[in-house]
Amino acid sequence: MKFEKINLEGDHVLLEPLCLSHKEGLIEAFSDGELWNLIYTFVPKADQVEDFIKNVEQEWQNGTTLAFAIIDKQTGKVAGTSRFKNTCWSNKRLEVGYTFIGKSYQRSSVHTETRLLMFSYAFETLQMNRIGCLIDYLNQTSRNAMIRLGAKEEGVLRNHMVMPDGRVRDSVMYSFIKNEWQGIKQNMHYKLSRYSTGSAQVIDLMQHPAMG
Repeated sequence: MKFEKINLEGDHVLLEPLCLSHKEGLIEAFSDGELWNLIYTFVPKADQVEDFIKNVEQEWQNGTTLAFAIIDKQTGKVAGTSRFKNTCWSNKRLEVGYTFIGKSYQRSSVHTETRLLMFSYAFETLQMNRIGCLIDYLNQTSRNAMIRLGAKEEGVLRNHMVMPDGRVRDSVMYSFIKNEWQGIKQNMHYKLSRYSTGSAQVIDLMQHPAMG
């Protein structure tokens, strides 16, 4: 099995299957805050973005991945990217990761609605039982955000990855499961409604630009 390439659309964002036509927009998004300097994850530099997109296509062919370009509907610009990955169809589980959002969009509705659209599709259309998310142990902001969102922390994968600067990263696994989804979904809708009313006090639950 492999993913159908479809668009997911909400009030604030449009998620389009990532392809080479998004290259320049993605470079601009990654440059917004120089995301490649983050120590927590692997964000490609401008000259690496084309290979980044081509690798996504190969993983889609293998049936494990579907990556999206996140389009801000208000401006029509690419705000970032996120993907389903490490999918196991027989056991109805996948991970969400490689979520990189330009700095200008990190405290907006963009990230929350991206999560809402992807999680809804995974649980309600694909009928997945589990969504996993891996976070750098040092990325306390994103780890706290996962807990606030309703994820369960499952443990630490020690010496899990070697980062570009040579640091050996420990990763923390978080999960969401199907029978928890309705409560999590209700919470996301509540946050989005607060954005719609213009509340200045709302902080995006998933505000960090790099989520594994």
